[in-house]
Amino acid sequence: MRKTIILTAMVLCSVFGKAQTPKWINNVKLSGYGIVQYQYNGLHNSQTSKSNTFNLRLGRVSLDGRILDDWAWKAQLQFNGNTSTLGASPRVIDLFIEWQKYDFFRVKAGEFKNPFTFDNPIHPIDQGFMSAAQSVLKLASFSDRAGAQPSNGRDIGVQIQGDFLKNNAGRNLVHYQVGVFNGQGINVKDVDQQKNIIGGVWVMPVEGMRLGWFGWTGSYARKGSWTDEAGNPQTGVRSLQQRRYAVSAEYKVNDWTVRSEFVHSTGYGFAKALSNTDNAAATDCSLSADGNKAQGVYALVIAPIIPKKFHAKARYDMYQPSDGAQKQRTQYDVGLDYQLTKNLELSGIYSYVHDRAQNGPTGHPNYSMFDLELSFRF
Repeated sequence: MRKTIILTAMVLCSVFGKAQTPKWINNVKLSGYGIVQYQYNGLHNSQTSKSNTFNLRLGRVSLDGRILDDWAWKAQLQFNGNTSTLGASPRVIDLFIEWQKYDFFRVKAGEFKNPFTFDNPIHPIDQGFMSAAQSVLKLASFSDRAGAQPSNGRDIGVQIQGDFLKNNAGRNLVHYQVGVFNGQGINVKDVDQQKNIIGGVWVMPVEGMRLGWFGWTGSYARKGSWTDEAGNPQTGVRSLQQRRYAVSAEYKVNDWTVRSEFVHSTGYGFAKALSNTDNAAATDCSLSADGNKAQGVYALVIAPIIPKKFHAKARYDMYQPSDGAQKQRTQYDVGLDYQLTKNLELSGIYSYVHDRAQNGPTGHPNYSMFDLELSFRF
């Protein structure tokens, strides 16, 4: 697989080189990473049994470079999984170009991260836990509650961003980012011809601190069939409006990280998540029973035992998929990570979960999870 990837990259560089200047060829970089995972899940109910398994959590390779001095581009592929579903198959996850002439005004176009929450754009290895927080997973286009296919927090669109208002030390105090997106997740065209507007702004009053506010307005849509509230069958495009906001805070100093975010959503979701464009779920426009409200909050700390080498970490992670606490899922994470080398890291996380949705005659609301990951970069 690695030989194939490297050969593909060489061919791409050769093709690009015929049409571009040598300066651009010299700036092309091949990089990537992989995460090998062992996971134990103690959940036990009528549908799910306890499990433990080895897994290829992520395998990605990317090419990036510059065109002249002002344009930067990136293409990133995810290789782990199979080809039967949108959620797990090898696919493009990043493909964009950005004009970077001015720090205070940059323009990005293509497929890339939604500008929503601090947690979303953090590298999976640097993020520190077995995944992003539940509220980010469900409300920032990972496994979105609206029903879109897993999209790794990304969409297709155009974004402007920048930093400005320097202090006496030359450090910018304000960052902004806002974009217009299809609202359908990665590798999918717009369905209802409405666009999502997503953006945020944060201030950096002292070095290492960020205080942010984010907003999201738009829709997620499908073309298919459903039954309306009066019991009448309907066909066509069904568009579900989505309104979301997040309030975020982070402080990173001397290899310590403290971060917390609250995320809230208003908007219905489809009953079945899209996983394959050829199966029945792709045209099933029935609504989820979770209603039109969801929210979550997390708070974490990552503390150095040996700076830049060995860390202890803990996270409180709560998510309510519907209005109220009836289906609330709360996860308590503690763990350690150790950098064997700059590009090789071992991480272990123990999680205690209280899931009220599992509280029934055949379910157990309290269970444990354990996650061990070996991560490498090249």
